[in-house]
Amino acid sequence: MADGEREQAPKGIDTTKPNVSRVYDFMLGGKDNYEADRQMAHRALEIAPDAPEAARANREFLGRVVRFLAAEAGVRQFLDIGSGLPTQGNVHEIAQSAAPGTRVVYVDNDPIVLVHGRALLAVDEGSTTVVEADLREPDRIIDHPEVRRLIDFDRPVGLLMFAILHHLTDDEDPAGIAARMVDRLAPGSHLAVSHFHNPGLAYPEVSRQAFAAEKIFNETLGTGRWRTREEILAYFDGLDLLEPGLVPLPEWRPGSGDRAVPGITYHTFVGAVARKP
Repeated sequence: MADGEREQAPKGIDTTKPNVSRVYDFMLGGKDNYEADRQMAHRALEIAPDAPEAARANREFLGRVVRFLAAEAGVRQFLDIGSGLPTQGNVHEIAQSAAPGTRVVYVDNDPIVLVHGRALLAVDEGSTTVVEADLREPDRIIDHPEVRRLIDFDRPVGLLMFAILHHLTDDEDPAGIAARMVDRLAPGSHLAVSHFHNPGLAYPEVSRQAFAAEKIFNETLGTGRWRTREEILAYFDGLDLLEPGLVPLPEWRPGSGDRAVPGITYHTFVGAVARKP
């Protein structure tokens, strides 16, 4: 890493170790990443050369989901967990364009995300804010004063968990955490999830890639689980899964403006949306 990069990093940010949000930023073509992040990303690209397309597919999936929830499902408040670094087409921009006045709370525990997010939202505190909290403590998120300031939990909420649950280990019980958060939401709320997926014997070559990618992620980032379809569907227990169900990201209600064209990673990144009855 060049000394200049280290000097430009926000105070308290460790740029010597790769970071999930910054690696994702690199895959999206962003500039908020450092040499350690790029080295990790290049290792992943050796296994999955089309990983940037998968990252774009995730971003496009988020856009379609938020537009649907705001414009068609009538959701007027969003809780975005593990929001990551701001980029083009953020949740508040999409939601408030579809339905002015929609309230959005971003939640993350990554210092660099908080720095960039708060700078972006400095002029919009009336309807959008960024909160420092950890998904592993769902009740603290729901009861956080800043979350409560904007979110009325007696009304439907759009709970967004994009590319975050696969960074929890099995011992941390991601399905249980998702269930605890959904339990605190009003009927009519929606849960949206995107998640790394291992398709197993249905796609042996893809499954081998998933295992290899999981190994790299855990060696470099200390996190990352490519789960089975059944494990991911468990996040939606008790909810009404919306059509077309749990599918590769480009297949969820594709739009005419979508550009991402994932290759072998197509079946290793899936998503779904469900409504709380």
